[in-house]
Amino acid sequence: MPREFEAPHKYPGKLIIVEGIDGSGKSTQLQLLQKWLGSLNYRVFFTEWNSSALVNELIKRGKKKNLLTPATFSILHATDFADRFAQLIMPPLKAGMIILADRYIYTAFARDAVRGVGRDWIRDLYGFAIKPDLALYFKVPIEVSLKRILTGRPTLKFHEAGMDLGLSEDPKESFRIFQTRILDEYASLTTEYGLTTIDASQSILKQQAAVRELAKNMLKDYKQSAFLSKEENVYVK
Repeated sequence: MPREFEAPHKYPGKLIIVEGIDGSGKSTQLQLLQKWLGSLNYRVFFTEWNSSALVNELIKRGKKKNLLTPATFSILHATDFADRFAQLIMPPLKAGMIILADRYIYTAFARDAVRGVGRDWIRDLYGFAIKPDLALYFKVPIEVSLKRILTGRPTLKFHEAGMDLGLSEDPKESFRIFQTRILDEYASLTTEYGLTTIDASQSILKQQAAVRELAKNMLKDYKQSAFLSKEENVYVK
């Protein structure tokens, strides 16, 4: 069965996604892009990973009690994504809007593989997802990522540090091992799926300049209608 994300989609809207390990600064860059596109009067809709009301509470409970096996983790996140994809990505995409997604299927491809789930199985699980029009990967050294996270809060989260894998009893060391493995997965994914790498160790302004230039080039052939229907207006934030 063919996977949708392996070929360009045919919908009038555009899908821009960002990927990167925790502390890469990708969310900040996507928020800045959202404001810039809005200032140019583009119709923009934002969505983020692990935010579906359908399974969000279940995932939280499972994480809190550390009850989730890697395969269960993968299935629950795929369910979360499928719900958001059907409810929050496809409708505005069909309406001709620009969708900005903070994390996409490549997050699952990287994290689940590091947790030991089969790569082909993961890809088949997300086979319904469409290919992004622009996929940005924010690459950052582990120590920079770790410093950024701990500057914002005093401790690392259990699963963020990969503590469920028993890599180390020290959260910081576990984070280094776990996230380094995820970096290795992302290195392969950039080649396999053509993600564009952004040097996330650069200044916020330099990164945003590069992001905007890439977005401008991608949007050269994009045309949006001048008016919103009642249905389209539902998705405008």
